[in-house]
Amino acid sequence: MATRTVPPQRRFDSPEQEAFLGLWRTFDRLRAMEEELFARYDLTSQQYNALRLLRSVSPDTLRTLDLSTRLVSRAPDTTRLLDKLAERQLIERHRPATNRREVRVGITAAGIALLDELQEPLRECHTRQLGHLTRTQLHDLTDLLRTARLPHEDADSSWR
Repeated sequence: MATRTVPPQRRFDSPEQEAFLGLWRTFDRLRAMEEELFARYDLTSQQYNALRLLRSVSPDTLRTLDLSTRLVSRAPDTTRLLDKLAERQLIERHRPATNRREVRVGITAAGIALLDELQEPLRECHTRQLGHLTRTQLHDLTDLLRTARLPHEDADSSWR
């Protein structure tokens, strides 16, 4: 009796799928390390990113809408994200008298102090995440990610 050879099972449907799932898996592994760090400071990565962006314009403020578009990843509920930061007095919001529908957000001294406190632990986290790569590999990875992302970025995105 002849045995039937079973073809090897394909793990991925296409090179694009393999690259995407590899990127997703990598993000998940690296994100877990960052989430553990931020949890010690009662922060999420989105909240950290919002604080970082607000510090970059300080002492100026940003419109809530502008802050939302600058976040690394979309926040489903920017208002709730900002509410939690405001409760901790890490940010402050105000409505300009000239346009009461607009909300402007700025970082407080406490927010800046928290970012300063996070600076070294976050640097160490990034080293644990990607420090095994050479400078050339990091540069190449950054270029490849930018190339993959570029057609999907808005024309005015700071990530272009």
